[in-house]
Amino acid sequence: MHIAMIGIPAVSHVRPGLEVVRELVSRGHRVTYANDPQVSDLISASGAELVPYRSTLPVADNDWPADPIGAMGVFLDDAVQALPQLREAYDRDPADLYLYDIAAYPARAIAESQGRPFVQLSPAMVAWEGYDEEVAAPLWQLPGAEEYRAKFTAWLASSGATTLDMDAFAGRPARTLALIPKAMQPNADRVDTATVTFVGPCFELGAEADGWTRPADAEKVVLVSLGSAYTRQPGFYRECLSAIGNLDGWHLVLQIGKYVEAEELGPIPSNAQVHHWVPQRAILEQADAFVTHAGMGGSSEGLLASVPMIAVPQGADQFMNADRLVELGVARRIDTADATAEALRTALLELAADPEVAARSAALRAEAKAEGGTARAADLIESYLP
Repeated sequence: MHIAMIGIPAVSHVRPGLEVVRELVSRGHRVTYANDPQVSDLISASGAELVPYRSTLPVADNDWPADPIGAMGVFLDDAVQALPQLREAYDRDPADLYLYDIAAYPARAIAESQGRPFVQLSPAMVAWEGYDEEVAAPLWQLPGAEEYRAKFTAWLASSGATTLDMDAFAGRPARTLALIPKAMQPNADRVDTATVTFVGPCFELGAEADGWTRPADAEKVVLVSLGSAYTRQPGFYRECLSAIGNLDGWHLVLQIGKYVEAEELGPIPSNAQVHHWVPQRAILEQADAFVTHAGMGGSSEGLLASVPMIAVPQGADQFMNADRLVELGVARRIDTADATAEALRTALLELAADPEVAARSAALRAEAKAEGGTARAADLIESYLP
């Protein structure tokens, strides 16, 4: 059958569901994936057919508004301009089922206008009972919130959607697959499991399985990665090189992203590799520790690989995720301003030597795998097909 996935061009929103898409393709379904061509390489590797549309989201330079209402407005503006592009494609070639990212509002509008089933794939935390009062209500008191709500409501009225209440449309849909470990979900005991299913992280090794070989002389390996967006941190990278460079028995793999060049970091120690991008999942499977920005994707990969983590949050939900990893007993949080070479080295050595951290990491890995991952997500999606 024809399954459509509609997403946004943020790598942290694309990668969590790619293996689910790949699995659906392998089961014989025709899967189209609507997204901006800037992420076409990721999508084509999954076997899905790219349906290109132009996005206005500032993912290329990570230039997001600082205030939350302003950031929400950026997503709404993108949805308004994307809907006609997506409608042209999917009115001509309707899907039997629509999958969509949490920020891809046009997908639900199209599905409702066509009377087709739709399922949200969430790469982040989901709402819980009490979320509206505890989180959303204070947000709607901020400057600009009233104008934002009026604009969203007006767009809904012209979108073709049948759900015209903004809170109901943008809130909790009837079917959500949460692609995160349940252990990372705030107030998990208050999540409505009649509408939300935690399938756990869907980061299969796949093509990455042979993507990295652990050096023969490396007694222990640590990966440092701040993900794809918050990587303009040459000072932090220099602290990491100073902390771990020439540290007896340790090998450092440092991912620096697209904004920094290796030449900015000074001399590279012999026990360190510096790359713009790395096969993160493959390295983590062979690593002994992970220095991460604590994005939900990185946090999930760390738990799936059963490695202790040093969380250095940079923005968005990463501060909450970092605190959650600490609560789970598998991480230390060090804010960027405090991430000196001494602090990083001390945390690394203490975490790697702590048997309780190792035991807790192993238990959380087992829990995450038991949630079912890619295969379970694909099974559920097939069960929703008409």
